Amino acid sequence: MRLAVVSPFVDKRHGTERALAELLERLARVYGCDIHLYSQRVEDLALSDPKSAHSAKSGGIFWHKVPSIPGPHLAQFLAWIFLNGFLRKWSVLFGGVSFDLVLSPGINCLHPDVVIVHALFHRLQELAREEREAPRLRGNFFRSLHRRAYYGLLATLERRIYTDEAVSLAAVSQRTAGLLNQYFHRQDACVIPNGVDTEHFTPAARLARRAEARQRRSLRDDDFVLLLIGNDLRVKGLPTILEAMAILSRSPLRLLAVGNDAAEPFQVSARELGVAERCLWESPRPDVLDFYGAADVYISPSREDSFGLPAAEAMACGLPAITSQFAGIADYIRNGIEGFIMRDPCDARALAALIERLRTDAQLSSGISEAAAKMILEWTWDRNAAAVWQLLNKARTKKFSSG
Repeated sequence: MRLAVVSPFVDKRHGTERALAELLERLARVYGCDIHLYSQRVEDLALSDPKSAHSAKSGGIFWHKVPSIPGPHLAQFLAWIFLNGFLRKWSVLFGGVSFDLVLSPGINCLHPDVVIVHALFHRLQELAREEREAPRLRGNFFRSLHRRAYYGLLATLERRIYTDEAVSLAAVSQRTAGLLNQYFHRQDACVIPNGVDTEHFTPAARLARRAEARQRRSLRDDDFVLLLIGNDLRVKGLPTILEAMAILSRSPLRLLAVGNDAAEPFQVSARELGVAERCLWESPRPDVLDFYGAADVYISPSREDSFGLPAAEAMACGLPAITSQFAGIADYIRNGIEGFIMRDPCDARALAALIERLRTDAQLSSGISEAAAKMILEWTWDRNAAAVWQLLNKARTKKFSSG
């Protein structure tokens, strides 16, 4: 099968992008797909020589670099949509390449055949409205204005694409499938959860990295380290975490916040709450095991999260995790057994109580960790790729039978 895959960037540093990288590797290696990847940046993937694209017999990943432009994110996105569409058309007209299907993780092109839905901007748009009404959640005015415009455009494209029944949809969680039905009346979306590299992310691997990872960050033995990884730290619940830390002012808590967001607004909040000196701010990188090695608990009281891959990886590593009912991973966790699920992700006092329970009750923390690591063993990327492969075959049959 020859696929055009459209994603702005692919690497193993971020949740959605890491999920795509794991999938593409298996589609090429196991299922022999020729994957033509239209992307601005590709890292951590074994790429094939473009000159062999027409002669490949066992599958490969061929990168077609899409130019990027500087400027506001909204302008970058509009340029991305135009340029990746232009290059795909060029490949067909002048490169002699034909595609069975166009696959997109989310809204990345105007005419996909299959979309793996990782986030819904209709829901993020609702959260932006709530943010305007909640003073403690407000950020920079111009940044908020730009984000609302960006979300508005994506929500419009979602309505256009997701209501088209010719487009096959896969949701990464039951929660996301429910939102697709709620917003677009798509009851036919299949649920394909993300996977975890259960050979790489293990309790033993985390413990082997613990001493070095903590020493490098000047963490003491008695520091209880909270970890949060995400691209949108506000939506992932960072304000609630900072408030909980302020409530637990006498506990030896440290926070490791990892993301590409501008840290300044959160650093201001941390100073106002008196917890700035207990916070570490780092950028994502492929070696995410180093972050899990430094931590004692993974915390993401998300206001919205289609799945929550870092939480799943942390659980595979034997870290207890706290999430919220608005995260897709909560569909698979039994509250108080494999992890903790908050009903109100903005309830800082409830979060503080959970943190203190895990910090002071070693038996509880150990029991949660063992149950979580055992549960995650079933969540392999091979299982994820097999389910996507079935979806792709059904989508190809539907496309050519209707055409």
